[in-house]
Amino acid sequence: MATKVHMEALSPTMEEGRLVKWTKHEGDAVKSGETLAEVETDKAVMELVARADGQLIKVMVPEGTTVPVGNVVAWIGKPGEKVDGAGSTEQGAVAAKPAPAAKTAPAPAPAPAPPPPAPAAAPADATRVKASPLAKRIAKDAGVDLKLLQGSGPGGRVIKRDVEAGATQPRAAVPSVSAPGSLLPARGGAAYEDVPLTQIRKTIAKRLVASIGPIPHFFLTTEIDMERAAEAREALNRQLGEEGGGGKISFNDIVIKAVALALARHRACNAWFQEDHIRYWNDVHVGMAVAIEDGLITPVIRNADMKTLSEIGVEARELAGRARNRRLKPEEYTGATFSVSNLGMFDIDQFTAVINPPEAGIVAIGTIVPKAVPDGDRVVVRRRLRVTMSCDHRVIDGATGAAFLKTLKQMLENPLAMLL
Repeated sequence: MATKVHMEALSPTMEEGRLVKWTKHEGDAVKSGETLAEVETDKAVMELVARADGQLIKVMVPEGTTVPVGNVVAWIGKPGEKVDGAGSTEQGAVAAKPAPAAKTAPAPAPAPAPPPPAPAAAPADATRVKASPLAKRIAKDAGVDLKLLQGSGPGGRVIKRDVEAGATQPRAAVPSVSAPGSLLPARGGAAYEDVPLTQIRKTIAKRLVASIGPIPHFFLTTEIDMERAAEAREALNRQLGEEGGGGKISFNDIVIKAVALALARHRACNAWFQEDHIRYWNDVHVGMAVAIEDGLITPVIRNADMKTLSEIGVEARELAGRARNRRLKPEEYTGATFSVSNLGMFDIDQFTAVINPPEAGIVAIGTIVPKAVPDGDRVVVRRRLRVTMSCDHRVIDGATGAAFLKTLKQMLENPLAMLL
């Protein structure tokens, strides 16, 4: 008897998935555990695997279609076996629907002029190149031939940075207003373009409504002298260079370590709000906000208070890389007990971040800037950092949050305090 292939819940919060690519096709032999398709979830691009041996005898859902969890997307059976061609047969199943195409408003009547040239298309055989789904989308948008690129991903796979490095020529069509690698369409003659929400953007919208509305936020800001932290970072990186170590220690690594140690001392901030109770965590798992092409995801540094700066640095770079390639596993972006959002690299002096429920707090990290500050009877220039903590007032009171920030400030202003 043929076996149904369902759209599985590939992440804890997944309600529907977009079928990016079939890696097996009708007539192909499959074994249980083999990858059948790549699916875009609300967080990452995941693999949908076979749950039976046999032949892929029927594909019910074309690539690019968004399907609710539980719907039938294919059948596995014996060669020649007949199956229900209607697809989902479960009671109450929702019919799969293709993602709507981007809508374009009618352009106002233009003055007589030659029509603009059509956008350059990606090569017809680009899908045969071993490349990540995100790299293919960017290549198609930029008109880059994937066959001409040297892949730097696992197994020689072409990834996002390879495409961006190869996109040395602008599109041949109307100039785009989007940043390189953006998912926005090129600017055309119409008044506007409607672009369907991606799975991750849908999830971000739901999470923000669940956070900024019901959660009573309040904010605490402090300014931190980073001079000693900067000197310690420079010394550590010199030592790593002399020892032939891996990557350098970043300010973000130092902040994550200091936040983790401060949370270990202030368990009242290392907490989740759980409707009828508050969960105070003994383990410290720090979420690290990472910007990706069409949204934001928060990989988790687990037991960050127990790890060295070098370990945090290596793990943070690996997680950020997989996040940008949409290859994080669910256990790598769930379970944070507190989060850090850093926009310092974008020259943002100060901002407030939205709490990621059920967490009770998040710190927003600005850029480190030289400032003139008083030092006794003279004025000196010191590197300074502004940090803003967003608190869930149902869990954290003002004095509690202030005490946490005071400890965080002490650790960053005197890095030796992290060793105590």
